[in-house]
Amino acid sequence: MLHIYVDGASSGDPGHSGAGVFIKYENGDVYRKSYYLGANYSNHEAEFLALQKGLEYCVAHGITEAMFYTDSQLVDDAANHGKVDNPAYKPYLKEILLLSADLSLFFVKWIPGRTNKEADYLAKQGIQKQ
Repeated sequence: MLHIYVDGASSGDPGHSGAGVFIKYENGDVYRKSYYLGANYSNHEAEFLALQKGLEYCVAHGITEAMFYTDSQLVDDAANHGKVDNPAYKPYLKEILLLSADLSLFFVKWIPGRTNKEADYLAKQGIQKQ
């Protein structure tokens, strides 16, 4: 099972945003990717989009079992309960649920920000790609 760390970042709320995806393969290999998301996303939206980018990677590479780690309690709760109260986040959750349906095992776990440094760094690098 892959271990995928995701994070989103925004410089402003809304503002220029980035997403970071850091993947640890079972054999010890790692994959790092930063994404520039655009200029009008909140930090919460960037967090949802980071998870979406990680799922898109899985689908594109035929990965069917993944454990995702996020430092966003909102994203963790939404993905694990399949619902979100704020209507602004519902389209993001819908896409995440659609993508996750292609995986046989899909888990999301909240972790403290201090243990998500690789993905955080990549998300901030994504902002710089503007």
